[in-house]
Amino acid sequence: MHKILSFYEFNTFDFLDIKENQKILLNNCKRLGIKGTIILAEEGINGTICGTEISIEEITSIIYKLNFNPNIKTSFSKSNAFKRLKVKIQPEIVTFDGLGKFASNTGEFIDPEDWDNFIKNKDVEIIDVRNFYETVIGKFPNSKDPNTERFTDFIEFVEKELVKVKNKKIAMYCTGGIRCEKASSYMKDIGFENVYQLRGGIINYLNSVDKKNGSWKGECFVFDERVSLDYGSEEGTFNLCHGCRNPIDKNDKESIYYEEGVSCPSCINIRSGEQNEKSRQRQAQIVFARKRQNL
Repeated sequence: MHKILSFYEFNTFDFLDIKENQKILLNNCKRLGIKGTIILAEEGINGTICGTEISIEEITSIIYKLNFNPNIKTSFSKSNAFKRLKVKIQPEIVTFDGLGKFASNTGEFIDPEDWDNFIKNKDVEIIDVRNFYETVIGKFPNSKDPNTERFTDFIEFVEKELVKVKNKKIAMYCTGGIRCEKASSYMKDIGFENVYQLRGGIINYLNSVDKKNGSWKGECFVFDERVSLDYGSEEGTFNLCHGCRNPIDKNDKESIYYEEGVSCPSCINIRSGEQNEKSRQRQAQIVFARKRQNL
């Protein structure tokens, strides 16, 4: 069993410290056999990494020793949820065109245990801050889907749609909370006053609320080999199309448009023959490697 550590913190860090911290985190993750991604910037740290329980405990201690105090969530996977390790320095820990930088003016946090009662109020507008391929497999009832392809598209949704309900209470949620912090800080900077967000995101909610009492419907898309999670962070039922990187279920895999490692009903008409052929070659290599491992 492997442990997954998801964490982030908005704060102000000196660039020289960032460079040193990158070196320390990279070397220690390599030493401990940890895989995943850590992003460092002057506005903070953001990461999701996976390793043995002992290795994750040790790297968590190192993170605290480096004077980070991040929001942390944990879950488990039968195998390592990532294939490689990246520790990168970027302009932002979550890209949002520099808006809401440092997330110093965020919305009010709602704890998972209080979330369902809060969003039942008629004067609350529930907004899903995730992208369309995440929202299709699960969401909170009555939530608005901005239908974005990437997080930066949410800016246009705010300026064209959310301004129409600017005086209502706006309750936002995302996978782990970081996108909501960025978005809510930007929204408050441009004059939104009644902005709220689910503390720790969907993952925290699924870990904190019992399934028989929760309002969440479906599964939560995650950016690792597990693809989706259910209540209690149990691994979900979705897989990933390696052609378009969208989640696929049993029905998708039974479709005549599904080809393992190549395409699914969502991308059959948008990928070129050349792209599909490259994917077939990649899939053939994967199948060959699997056969050799089982010899």
